[in-house]
Amino acid sequence: MNLVYDITYETVKKGVDNLVIVDDSIVRGTTLKQSILSILDRLHPKKIIVVSSAPQIRYPDCYGIDMAVLGRFTAFEACVSLLKQRHKENLIDDVYERAKAELEKPKEEQVNVVRELYAQFTADEISDKIAELIKPKGLKAELKLIYQSIEGLHQSCPNNLGDWYFTGKYPTPGGIRVSNRAFVNYMEGKNVRAY
Repeated sequence: MNLVYDITYETVKKGVDNLVIVDDSIVRGTTLKQSILSILDRLHPKKIIVVSSAPQIRYPDCYGIDMAVLGRFTAFEACVSLLKQRHKENLIDDVYERAKAELEKPKEEQVNVVRELYAQFTADEISDKIAELIKPKGLKAELKLIYQSIEGLHQSCPNNLGDWYFTGKYPTPGGIRVSNRAFVNYMEGKNVRAY
């Protein structure tokens, strides 16, 4: 398995060159943390820059891609970590209570309250925290993550604005309900799909 991600040795000047890798998206960050970054670090680059062609995946998808467990997203994990680091646990609890209240409403009247958690931080703050979370122990190279911006995504795909798992702006009431349900499941320790 590790050879799949290997590269030709002696192509990187140790401690001088930076490596830039492009990923289509970073959902959980597991493959980066458990293999790719360590393999690249064996080349002794000064810095490893991971560029994601997709923005941060922050919300569950319920329209065909099986991404319905909020706690598995590294962007969500980073957001919660930042909230706790900045002593904003009360906001997490408040949003939990409001998400439960939203689920009592008809789905057409619900609001995606999970968006308020991400609104506390810039995309760069969350990216930097994700880099901390996925950095393997012992990685010597500096690690930087760069995500596609929402604006850049809209520019590159102007006729296909299916951005709900990045923005939380779902095209249907059912999507909003799934987001609220996924957060309630997370808070209640239920590792199950939100739909």
